[in-house]
Amino acid sequence: MKLIALCLLAVCCCAVADTADTTMQRRKLQEVLKQLKDVKENLQHNNKTLNTPPANVEDCCCQSALECFRANMQVHFNIAEKTQSKLYKSLKKPLTVSSLDFCNSGNNMPTCDRCDEHPKVNVQEFFKRLESLIQRGITRLTMD
Repeated sequence: MKLIALCLLAVCCCAVADTADTTMQRRKLQEVLKQLKDVKENLQHNNKTLNTPPANVEDCCCQSALECFRANMQVHFNIAEKTQSKLYKSLKKPLTVSSLDFCNSGNNMPTCDRCDEHPKVNVQEFFKRLESLIQRGITRLTMD
C-alpha cells in the first residue's frame, strides 16, 4: 500500500514539475515578446535588409530560426543599446531556446536552411517574423 502511495506521489510531483516548467517557458517568451516590442518602438527608420527565416518555418527548424535571428541582431544592430541588449540576451537564454523546441519527430537531423540561405527582408519584416516565432511558442506552450 505504501509503495502505491509513493508511486502516486511521484507521478503527481512529475506532473506539477512539467506544468511549472511550461509556465516558466511561457513567461520567458512573454518577456521576450515585450522586449521585442520595446526594440521595435525605439528603432529608427532602418533600411537594412537581413537574411530572415520564413514565417512558416518547420517545427524542427524553430531553434535554427532563432539562432538566425540572434546572429543577425548581433551583426546588424547595436546590442550595446539597452533595449536591444536585453532582447539579444533573452534570445540566448537556454529557457528561451528550449521553449522553441517543437521537434516531435525522432529525426535528430532536420534539414534546416542555413541563415545565409534565407532571403533578405527589411528590418520591419525581420522583427515581424521574430515576433511570429515567439507568438507561436507561446501558443504552443498554452496548448500543452
